[in-house]
Amino acid sequence: MNDNSTCEIYCYDEEKVNRIQGALQKENLSRVAQLFKVLADENRAKIAFALCQDDELCVCDIANIIGSTVATASHHLRTLHKQGIVKYRKEGKLAFYSLDTPHIKPLIVMALGVEANV
Repeated sequence: MNDNSTCEIYCYDEEKVNRIQGALQKENLSRVAQLFKVLADENRAKIAFALCQDDELCVCDIANIIGSTVATASHHLRTLHKQGIVKYRKEGKLAFYSLDTPHIKPLIVMALGVEANV
C-alpha cells in the first residue's frame, strides 16, 4: 500500500522544533487534555451545552434535559465539578449548577461549528 501521507525522508526544522518545544514546556497541556477528556462524554457535553443555554439549572432539570436519572446526572455533575467546569449552590433541598469558567461556552460554540444560540 502506497501511503503518501508521511515524509519519505527524515528531515526537520531544528529552530521550529526548539521554539515549539519551549512553548510546550511553558503551558499546562495536561489540564487542557483533561478538560477535553471530561467533555468527551456525550452526557457531560450535553450538560455543558445546557448550562450554556441557561445560566443555572437544578439537577432535576439537567436529568430531564439529558434523559437520565437524577443519580446519573449527579454523577456527571460531580465529575464536571471536580474538574472545575461547573459550580453549584444549594437552595433548601435543591442543588443548582452553573458553569464555573467562562472558557467553556466558546469551546462548545466552536465545537458545534455553527452560530449556536449560547
